[in-house]
Amino acid sequence: MILRTPRRLAAAVVATALCAGLAACGDDENTLTPTGNTGLSGTVSGAGASSQAAAMEAWIAAFTAQHSGVTVNYEPTGSGAGREQFSAGAIRFAGSDAPLKADELAKAKSVCVDVIQIPVYVSPIAIAFNLDGVTELNLRPDTVAKIFDQKITRWNDAAITADNPGVNLPDLEITPVNRSDESGTTENFTEYLKAAAPDAWPHEPSGDWPVPGGEAAQGTSGVVGAIQAGDGTIGYADASQAGNLGTVKVAVGESFVGPSPEAAASILGASERIADQGEFGFVYELDRATDAAGTYPVVLVSYALACTRYGAQSDVDLVRAFLGWILSEEGQRTAQEAAGSAPLSAAQRTEFSAAVDAIRLK
Repeated sequence: MILRTPRRLAAAVVATALCAGLAACGDDENTLTPTGNTGLSGTVSGAGASSQAAAMEAWIAAFTAQHSGVTVNYEPTGSGAGREQFSAGAIRFAGSDAPLKADELAKAKSVCVDVIQIPVYVSPIAIAFNLDGVTELNLRPDTVAKIFDQKITRWNDAAITADNPGVNLPDLEITPVNRSDESGTTENFTEYLKAAAPDAWPHEPSGDWPVPGGEAAQGTSGVVGAIQAGDGTIGYADASQAGNLGTVKVAVGESFVGPSPEAAASILGASERIADQGEFGFVYELDRATDAAGTYPVVLVSYALACTRYGAQSDVDLVRAFLGWILSEEGQRTAQEAAGSAPLSAAQRTEFSAAVDAIRLK
């Protein structure tokens, strides 16, 4: 699927999502005036994280409404495929739920000179399930890990019932659903399991699901569809796409916390930037074992990948303008309204914009 936004939909998004009109947004210095014909023109294509699909559709709609001569394509092929295409120079930008690996970074630098990696989409990963009559469950990290490692196999297991008094849990087999493709969502989820439940989760974090058996599905939509189609199923997906499935509150300290954007955003304050990703690699080590009240640690931080140097001026202009829009206050608000993500702070937007400003012609 390639996301292309028709002009009428784009205009509707601008009218409703962008602060309900220009007057409400006029004070932001990053605001792009939606004149429709700005002189910017051409086509730019990207691919990658399916978790960004809803936000990306809204971003494209708003951006192309402001620039009537521009077409932006985004194919939500998954983070692994996006990183591979980007590193090979096949696309001009990518979305990824995990940073570039060392070999990918080295390959991309041969194409890009230097690589930009900036967080543009912060969202909770919902642990979603389909269980008749049950819409919410409390689960401790060890319990979540054992369910997905297929060590807890029935919904009325003592570890589940102990934290859910009064909930009618059936004697029904649990069917875990995981991604079949390499996925940044999988990598983020397994990072959480390893950090929060190290004794119960013996596997290393990976974009490839490490446990054989269970049920596997392609992409975020595939996982959500498989959970919806089953009975007693449980899986993990970007919270914005979990729909009406039941969701898990995970134990954090002495309380159980659900997957809200506000709870997800609070983890960023406790996170540190990883030092070896280059000047424009804004990649963060998340504290997934936190016990801070009100923090939801099963978080997906999805990155935009771009080059600091392009061979064509049109690519420079289009990538700079589009990523600049995504990072703007309105761009972040658009993603929040369309996909339930947690907006970046003003300080973060300013910091990451320095990377976008570094994009130049080779």
